[in-house]
Order: sequence, then C-alpha cells, then structure tokens
Amino acid sequence: MTALKIALTGATGGIGSAMAQGFAQAGHSVVLLGRNSEALAALRDSLNQPERHQIVLADLSSAATITSLAAELATMGNIDVLINNAGVSDFGLVTDLPDDAIAHMLQVNLIAPILLCRALLPLLRASTNACIINIGSSFGSIGYAGFSAYCASKFGLRGFTEALQRELADQPIAVHYLAPRAVRTTMNSPAVVAMNKELGNSEDEVEIVAAAALQLLSQRRSCNRYLGWPEKFFVRLNALLPNVVANALKKQLPVIQRYAKQHRGASL
Repeated sequence: MTALKIALTGATGGIGSAMAQGFAQAGHSVVLLGRNSEALAALRDSLNQPERHQIVLADLSSAATITSLAAELATMGNIDVLINNAGVSDFGLVTDLPDDAIAHMLQVNLIAPILLCRALLPLLRASTNACIINIGSSFGSIGYAGFSAYCASKFGLRGFTEALQRELADQPIAVHYLAPRAVRTTMNSPAVVAMNKELGNSEDEVEIVAAAALQLLSQRRSCNRYLGWPEKFFVRLNALLPNVVANALKKQLPVIQRYAKQHRGASL
C-alpha cells in the first residue's frame, strides 16, 4: 500500500492510540490531533519512526478552533486521509443529562466531523488516495436507553456519512463509516462496564477497531462496516423490525435505569 498522510482526531484515546500505532507500523505518517500536548508527544515518541509524525493541538468543542485547525493542516502539505475518531459519551437518562453535556456530545461527535470534512475537502481532492473514515457506533443505528444524546450524535454522523458518500460519488474520495460495538476504553465509566457485564454485552479490544480502520484505507469504494456479533445483526434487524428489538431491549430497562442512577450519583 502507498504510504499515506493521515489526520487522526482523538489520537490519544484508546482507539486513537491503537490506530496511530497500527498506521505507523504499516508505514503511514500520522498527524496526531488532540488536546493534551504531553500525551500527544508521548504517543508520537512511541510510534514507529517518530520523526515521520506530527502533533497538532486541537479542541474540537470549538467551531472557531476547527477553522484555524484546517488552516494549520493546510500548511503541512498533502493530507490523504481524515479519520474523525474523537468522541465523547455521557451515560444517563435524558431527564438527568445537563444541557452542557448534551451540547458537548453533539459538538464533538457530530458537528466537528461535519466541519472538518468540509474544511479538508480541498486537501483531500488533491490526493490520489483520498479517504475519510468516520468512526460511528452500533448506537448510531440502534437507539439505546441511557445513551439518548450519544445515540442522537451517532445517528447524525451515520446520516451525514451516507449523504457525503452520495455527494462525492463522482469524485475519487472514499468515504467510510466504521461502527464498533462496545469497546474497552476509559470512555466507559465503571457503571457502564458493570452494566455491560451484567447484561452480557461484549466489549472489543481497541486493536480490533484499529485493524478494521487499517483495512479500510485500501478500500477505494465507499462503504459502511459494522463490528461485532450479534450487534451487526441487530443493526439490520432494527432497520427492518424495530419493534422486535424494542421489545427485547425493554427487558433490560430496569438494569439500565439502576446503573444510570448509580453513574449520575457518582458524577455529582
């Protein structure tokens, strides 16, 4: 595979770090985007051939920052790939979610990827191997109690990706939507980890998501990829027979409500 220059948001998170390691090992150059300069520097130093990789401080919770970020990336020369990986989640019943938590999830998970895609399209159009990978979630296709605002952001990202795939169908830019199921990262609070264990929900290691992203770099046709069984089956079932899935998930509601109250109490 041709060596690519990849702009990766949320680089120091669990999935982001695993992707950075995988990309660097495959010979690609990575522009590591994140908010913590020390964590970014430590990550770069841990990568294969660290001198090939760059660091850019970026706070995606600000639309103004995204505009300046795009301008800074433009000064770095070519960008072949944009991976919108940064994401936040706040577990809780919708009646308990603060306004700022809802706004933050929508900004980072949905608005920032839209603005970054728009801003970086001129750079991507100049590449012969252009690719966008938006990291979604199985919760972008299945509404799940306790994650209403997070689901809204990922449903929106899936819809945006689908529309962008069709909008760029006459251009050589592959646009992918990669949807993991639950992943073992620090994004999950202790309450969420305990809830998943009690409900029997499987969690993947970050390396599984990173490997899937690496495979998508060579996929020249836009596609959507869902990870995990039976989650990807339920994605299709929910699209065809949502009431069947709703009735199955209703049985989990008392457990979800109990852990949601536990999580909110711990966060106060």
